[in-house]
Amino acid sequence: MKYFAYVIMIVSLGLGIFNATHINFSAPLQGDSIVALITVIASLCAIFLMLILLTSKRIEEKVKQSSKN
Repeated sequence: MKYFAYVIMIVSLGLGIFNATHINFSAPLQGDSIVALITVIASLCAIFLMLILLTSKRIEEKVKQSSKN
């Protein structure tokens, strides 16, 4: 699960960077720029979700270890 989250984060980062290059900063809410902007925001959301997942897994492991002691 840990490696899967890292792969998702890397793919999401790549897509975000790729789509950030397609944003027309003079008119970001017109034409294809809006699609690129939405994709960048979605990729950032995916990264944050994976970070939350990894953090919750670390907490789960610590709780299991403390309950064994």
